[in-house]
Amino acid sequence: MRKIFAPALLILLFSCNNSTDNPNSNDGKTGIPASEEPKALSYSVVEAFPHDTSSFTEGLLVYKGDMYEGTGNYGRSHLMKVDIKTGKALKKLALDPKFFGEGVTILHDTVYQLTYFENVVFVYTLPDFKKVKEFVLKKECWGLTNDGTSLIMSDGSSNLDYYDPSTFTLQRTQSITQSGEPVPNINELEYIDGYIYANQWQFPYILKIDPASGTVIAKADLTKLWDKAKTIYPRADVPNGIAYDSSSKKIYLTGKYWPELYQVEFSR
Repeated sequence: MRKIFAPALLILLFSCNNSTDNPNSNDGKTGIPASEEPKALSYSVVEAFPHDTSSFTEGLLVYKGDMYEGTGNYGRSHLMKVDIKTGKALKKLALDPKFFGEGVTILHDTVYQLTYFENVVFVYTLPDFKKVKEFVLKKECWGLTNDGTSLIMSDGSSNLDYYDPSTFTLQRTQSITQSGEPVPNINELEYIDGYIYANQWQFPYILKIDPASGTVIAKADLTKLWDKAKTIYPRADVPNGIAYDSSSKKIYLTGKYWPELYQVEFSR
């Protein structure tokens, strides 16, 4: 997502964390001390499907059995409904070239799509992708998911922001820590069975986060999956894209310019 600002951005991300939590306190949900190393989250690939290598994936989700994807880059940003088995776009809405598309989520048949530097959140209705509203946020916008009540957004820092979906009013900010330290570069998000799963930009990791405490309790290393994607398509960039079908309990992963979408099973 952000190849050109890495050194300065990393410094900024660490300086922006405003957590006041005690890093040695217990994880209120699991009883695990927040300073402990997260457990290894293993996974297995169940099936692989085609994925469009022109898609700079910023958001991925399954809603009522259908997959939706948001892509980035200026002049290349889209909101799409995608056929899982073929990787083809069934419906596609192009953003104005001045916008860099970011994370996407759907709540109550309403689609929310972030933009990166432009500070605009687009709101659409289903199934027509009709834009019905815009919100303005005076900050960078990266990943987006929801817990059924609130919208949960990452901004590349070690914080997650919770917003009211009707007004985009900030409800609260949760700092995210791993082994007692702030976690930088939190990116694409997915809410799965009470936990937040997050891609970490520039790293091959998916973090499993306890939203009650903000503690990373488990961590999956996607290096082998990323290597496989690069073997098929050398331009395959960082892992980014986590989707969960709550009806079938299937989880899907992909990345920026990846040639494949993977259905996986995580260890529990």
